[in-house]
Amino acid sequence: MNPLETYIRELYDIRSTGAATPETSYYGPLAALLNEVGKTLKPKVKCIINLKNRGAGLPDGGLFTPDQFQKTATEPLPGTIPARGVIEVKSASQDAWLTAEGKQVSGYWGKYRQVLVTNLRDFLLVGQDAEGNQVKLEAYRLAASEAEFWKAAAQPRKTATVHGERFIEYLKRVMLQAAPLAAPKDLAWFLASYARDAKARMEGADLPALNTLRAALEEALGLKFEGDKGEHFFRSTLVQTIFYGVFSAWVLWDKKHPRTDRKARFNWRETVWYLHVPMIRALFEQLATPAKLGPLGLVEVLEWTETTLNRVDRASFFDQFEEGHAVQYFYEPFLEAFDPQLRKELGVWYTPPEIVQYMVARVDTVLRQELDLPDGLADPRVYVLDPCCGTGAYLVEVLKRITATLRDKGDDALVGADVKKAALGRVFGFEILPAPFVVAHLQVGLYLQNLKAPLAEDAKERAGVYLTNSLTGWEPPQGPKQQLIFPELAEERDAAEEVKRDKPILVILGNPPYNAFAGVSPQEEQGLVEPYKEGLISKWGIKKFNLDELYVRFFRLAERRIAEKTGKGVVCYISNHSWVSDPSFVVLRQHLLASFDRFWIENMHGNRKISEYAPDGRTSETIFAISGFSPGIQQGVAISLWVKSGKEQQGAKVQFRDDLSAAKAEERRAQLLESLKDPDSEAHYLPAQPEESNKFSFRPGAVAAQYREWPKLVELAALSPITGYKENRGFSLIDGNHSVLEERMRRYFDSKVEWDELKALGTGLTNNAARFDAKKTRTKVLKLEKFDATRIIRYVLRPLELRWCYYTPIRPLWNEPRPSLFIHQFPENAFLVSRPSGVASPEGIPFYFLKCLGDFDFIRGHSYHFPIQLRFEPEQKRAGNNQGSFFKPDTTPTANLSAAARTYLAALGLPNPDAAPETAALIWMHALAVGYAPAYLTENADGIRQDWPRVPLPDTADALRASARLGREIAARLDPETPVPGVTAGTLRPELKAMA
Repeated sequence: MNPLETYIRELYDIRSTGAATPETSYYGPLAALLNEVGKTLKPKVKCIINLKNRGAGLPDGGLFTPDQFQKTATEPLPGTIPARGVIEVKSASQDAWLTAEGKQVSGYWGKYRQVLVTNLRDFLLVGQDAEGNQVKLEAYRLAASEAEFWKAAAQPRKTATVHGERFIEYLKRVMLQAAPLAAPKDLAWFLASYARDAKARMEGADLPALNTLRAALEEALGLKFEGDKGEHFFRSTLVQTIFYGVFSAWVLWDKKHPRTDRKARFNWRETVWYLHVPMIRALFEQLATPAKLGPLGLVEVLEWTETTLNRVDRASFFDQFEEGHAVQYFYEPFLEAFDPQLRKELGVWYTPPEIVQYMVARVDTVLRQELDLPDGLADPRVYVLDPCCGTGAYLVEVLKRITATLRDKGDDALVGADVKKAALGRVFGFEILPAPFVVAHLQVGLYLQNLKAPLAEDAKERAGVYLTNSLTGWEPPQGPKQQLIFPELAEERDAAEEVKRDKPILVILGNPPYNAFAGVSPQEEQGLVEPYKEGLISKWGIKKFNLDELYVRFFRLAERRIAEKTGKGVVCYISNHSWVSDPSFVVLRQHLLASFDRFWIENMHGNRKISEYAPDGRTSETIFAISGFSPGIQQGVAISLWVKSGKEQQGAKVQFRDDLSAAKAEERRAQLLESLKDPDSEAHYLPAQPEESNKFSFRPGAVAAQYREWPKLVELAALSPITGYKENRGFSLIDGNHSVLEERMRRYFDSKVEWDELKALGTGLTNNAARFDAKKTRTKVLKLEKFDATRIIRYVLRPLELRWCYYTPIRPLWNEPRPSLFIHQFPENAFLVSRPSGVASPEGIPFYFLKCLGDFDFIRGHSYHFPIQLRFEPEQKRAGNNQGSFFKPDTTPTANLSAAARTYLAALGLPNPDAAPETAALIWMHALAVGYAPAYLTENADGIRQDWPRVPLPDTADALRASARLGREIAARLDPETPVPGVTAGTLRPELKAMA
């Protein structure tokens, strides 16, 4: 329960007794509220009611920190003054503002320097300004009058919904107000807290002017803010832009005001004077005018922000605020505290510095070694673009690398001017979101200031970072150029398009986005990724693929710009690693091989989606993991460097590195950086052999020499494999206890049992879900079927985990009843189970054997069933019931073997598999035996992981029968209900006794 809801409910209950005093009876709920909020802080804050007189009267309460108590004591140390101020409580009928102006509060303030005044419904903080004078600081109002308050208290949950988040944030700020403010992460928390308050005010406001700005941004950036999520994202972005604008202005203001000047005061209203980039200034002006801030109620919040910035210990703050790590120290903590859900959806905005340094250093080296540019990134002919620059980490690192090269050449006097020239004219960044765009300009500007080459205000100099959609504008528009509402937006668009169309970009690098932002739909160049889809279905037989992930679009952008337009250059990305070997990306890889000469790929591991483990057995962290930060990413990633030299080459070379496998991300990153000093660094890479047989995989394959020649499982079957059954009803149709399941289903099928009675049982059968209207489904089922005890049959949920299920083909009682699979379920039949590609590392054995029904997810990668025999329903019966049927078809089973498999068996002199069930099973039992052979799994690991397993076929009938016998033994061990002599039946085999 929200602490505010508890507080209001308790106040209301106390008042309802009719025995309460106007003030003191309510101390308990107030103290409980403050303690509940205080315990979430670091250090925790504790409220104690009724303090001793320390010479200024008897405050009603005080706020203490743990260091003011002995370890086991409940009372503070003798003589201790509350570290976070005192509390003055009045009845709900009194005016908190008048109380705050009274002698009593002034007396408390003189002693304690901070007083929280409350009448239970208003909260007003009395503190001190920068000169040490008494001043009213922040306030929060739950209700304007006593009558309104008690009316609201009658609905505590509704009141908490309206005020909860903002009010709790307010109390946190009150408790932290007296704490020293010097650490960047602490200031980030305060600004995020104010930003949350501003966002809450903005979410509830309907201001037409915001719609104008929204439309302008959508037009300029080629994106759409769609639905509720898009609206939330838009307003959240605006709030971030306001606060980063203010923060950036404060940082720049600090540069002009000596930190020894204790009278210097930052004024948020002057922010626009410190924002030199026209686009940023225009955005801020659109948001921060009185006409917009007034109706939104943001003036008050920005004044609180100003007060907080002016109480920062600037000397200590900027000592810690290493400008090269501004994002790590400030931006990430801000976003984490401001909007955790948005932070999660955006994924990683902060790329660890080791990754950035490594990638920039590798690009610099390759420019020197492969493109004959001895100064690397410092060469004035090298134009660099980060098309998804975020907060500017790669851009700043490129400028640092240029600085180092110029200093090594002895050009110290001109270094600043030369680096500034690069930042203005040939090191470019594109960003689609205003908030990180502001931070990128801040970071580049600060770096140039530190080089004593600041951007000139009067000359309107700006860094080459543009607010633009990287996926559009590379080709001239068809027809007249679109007119934009704000001239600054048009100027920004035109400047970005000049870079896209006219600058000879030689380097593209960065960390492309992994996911589209919820509610935001960016446009892209017409058919940008279509070339990567050509022939996927017709040539490669790949029907399911996802090539619309954002990072794939940035791959195509880089290929088109470097290989097809400039004709030479370097691409360096850190991205989702799926493209390296996943079958869906076969055409993409084929394209890149034709466009570039050399590739270096580093597998950075850390794939949390498949629960990847390091060689020592520990969990492999995502490479983005940093202590104290939530990376918000689960995919495994790879760093890739592509080079096109512009010279004639004999085929592309692909080098793959896989030895960066430490469990801890920090160790992996250190290992990566250390390799830059290794003169034999190429020895860490193994050559890949991309070719048609391995779908042009960029990963070296651990496969036997003949592996690619063996048939895949799917090539042995006449029927394409079918995925397992999906219940999705909270295990209401599945149970380990036959009797319990039978009783549950008898009730369900009993029309005399009312719906409310069924609901009271609390099973998934009465809970609505996607594509499942529970009540309508029951009505449908009762019309078509009656309870049938024979439908309670065995079901495998996980390997060796047998349960019972009640099967019916009627949709949607089962989410996926798979009638096309169930038709082959008869007592004499069985199923080999596998999957189309590996989804875990290590994966385990991707083969299984079943006689009963198997769950969709009972093996990793989803369970695909290969029936050993096929039995199809007669056409006349199928036509009469489109729900499928639960009966034994009267057709003769046939072997599930392809024409090639049948030809193979015939060549061995074996009988017709349709007439001989034992022959029909030979290949499948042989495949099961092979699949459990350790040597097979080890020697062919990469091939097995990439696709359906391939299986060698014996040359003789005797060898096939012998292998199939082993397969039957394995099948028996995989079936808990099949007795195995010497294992589960009879005398235990000697070698197993030690395990018993």
